[in-house]
Amino acid sequence: MQKTLNELVTLDGVGLHSGKPARLVLNPAPAGHGIVFRRSDLTDNNEIAALWSNVNQEPLNTRLVNEAGVSVATIEHLMAALAGTGINNVLVEIDGPEVPILDGSAAPFVKAIMTTGIKRQPAPLRVIEVLDTIEVSNGDAIARLSPATSLQIDFSIEFPDEAIGAQAKQLNMANGAFVRELCDSRTFCRNSDVIAMHKAGLALGGSLDNAVVVEGDQVLTPGGLRHDDEAVRHKMLDALGDLYTAGAPIIGRYTGVRAGHALTNKLLRAMFDTPGAWRWVHCDATLSSRLPGVGVRLTDLAAVA
Repeated sequence: MQKTLNELVTLDGVGLHSGKPARLVLNPAPAGHGIVFRRSDLTDNNEIAALWSNVNQEPLNTRLVNEAGVSVATIEHLMAALAGTGINNVLVEIDGPEVPILDGSAAPFVKAIMTTGIKRQPAPLRVIEVLDTIEVSNGDAIARLSPATSLQIDFSIEFPDEAIGAQAKQLNMANGAFVRELCDSRTFCRNSDVIAMHKAGLALGGSLDNAVVVEGDQVLTPGGLRHDDEAVRHKMLDALGDLYTAGAPIIGRYTGVRAGHALTNKLLRAMFDTPGAWRWVHCDATLSSRLPGVGVRLTDLAAVA
């Protein structure tokens, strides 16, 4: 069955790139509503459905834009939290152009959702089943969807800084794996990238409190890493959030090799543009048990949240 929140949730923070204060309110929504963002600071044309077709492809974050040019940026961590807790219907009100970064992971969103509670709705859930392999690339970066019996994410990255280096991880996302394994992993960057972004007027809200910053073999963020492979775990988190802009849970294997937000969106566009590559499937009890949001418990959440 479809799911929403028991009651509204409010979170306050700052935008990672804008550096501006942001208040986010997650409102329960009726069955069939989907995930929709509403800019509460605007009055006209202020709603944007969280769908792949509304994504403006950018390398540093996922940004939604409607036909009137109204946008909401950096949605990926919230989208991952919604996917990972099985929320299908929610109205996301935000008083500015960017979702707050909070601690740089999805854990604060997950904690808020799980604390408020999840409500089952009297409407069947449809999922997207991948039927054929679809692959897109950009240089040495690759993103691929292929058939599988559940949502599985395989990701590999390689950075010159020894603090990150080459990392790879595979995970079946069923039965709360996102909450236990991925949701507390923070966004990361190289110190040289931070300097360059600040000069370009980006990441103005970024700090050592909401990102893992590395330089060579050193982790500059106080407290160090939450996981030895936190970087690749965060890339998997991002991928889950970006995949959820498909408009429903996906049953298939996602493979990312140095992939980012723009490439994952390109992959979704390629899938939906390929007849026979996917189909809608109504969720029965067996299929439902394989979804990321089934079986999640607040006790599964890491202590960092």
